[in-house]
Amino acid sequence: MFSITVRDHVMIAHSFRGEVFGPAQRLHGATFLVDARFKRPDLDDDNIVVDIGLATEQLHAVLSEFNYSNLDDVPAFAGINTSTEFLAKHIADQLAERVHAGSLGEGARGLTAIEVTLHESHVAWASYERQL
Repeated sequence: MFSITVRDHVMIAHSFRGEVFGPAQRLHGATFLVDARFKRPDLDDDNIVVDIGLATEQLHAVLSEFNYSNLDDVPAFAGINTSTEFLAKHIADQLAERVHAGSLGEGARGLTAIEVTLHESHVAWASYERQL
């Protein structure tokens, strides 16, 4: 399996509902380092996994939809605990939509999976992988 990974970051604020979250039930901020890994079994006709420039641009575009936002106020996230795991899935799903729409180029149609990892810190991160 071949893969490439592009990286960006996003700064957000949010709060959680539920005793399991302890003090994180209060409004707090987070800066996530975001890795998007694109996978395929064979290289495309140009011998690449996907255009790394387009992958970088599309990851940035997805993140810009909620960068510097209080996620508690984002309509798409209304009533949802925007955990690191949830956000990894959301970002992966948005990237998958962009692959299907052709935003990562025609060669990207050969991708078979996307994995998104959000690093909360140097000691904790969460990932979500989805098939295409």
